[in-house]
Amino acid sequence: MTELKIGYARVSTVDEDLTEHRDALTALGVDSKRTYVDHGLTGTNRDRPGLREALAACRRGDTLVVTKLDHLARSVPDARDIVDELTAAGVKLNIGGSVHDPIDPIGRLLFTTLSMIAEFEADLARARTREGMAVARAKGRLRGKQPKLSPRQEAHLVELYRAGRHTIGELEELFPVTRSTIYRAVARAGGRAAPVATRSRR
Repeated sequence: MTELKIGYARVSTVDEDLTEHRDALTALGVDSKRTYVDHGLTGTNRDRPGLREALAACRRGDTLVVTKLDHLARSVPDARDIVDELTAAGVKLNIGGSVHDPIDPIGRLLFTTLSMIAEFEADLARARTREGMAVARAKGRLRGKQPKLSPRQEAHLVELYRAGRHTIGELEELFPVTRSTIYRAVARAGGRAAPVATRSRR
């Protein structure tokens, strides 16, 4: 029975071009008809249709080919699950031209080491993202949800509310905010206020 090479490629965004990945797999001996891909899914997401199809297409003696390990997995547990699946199926793994046989203890050790490095790199990337957001937030470039009213506007709204000369509907139109925003502003200013006039508008 002829041993086949099954290719797998993944890109994190839907719009990212897969041509480079497909060409790289072709250079590694993969027939384009036997290449499976995932769009817009991260390596930490184990539930990937393209990966499932690639693994299902592999038969004993075949080789699953990826250009980089982080296309296949970005965590040690996920990598181990995939290796266990490949081992049970008798399938070898080709990472950028380097073939690892999961059945061989040395190959399994090398693959586990590589997966630990991939997970470490993913953790570093997440840490850098968090640090960048913290710096941006400190410099005022990254802000959360902005208040609907300035402090002066909110104080004026509370004053009119407590005076009781405007209905809630009138206050909503004057500022303009929702009823819940008005009640939150009053609560922040010191709890419950005097009843608001409920006269009908003409």
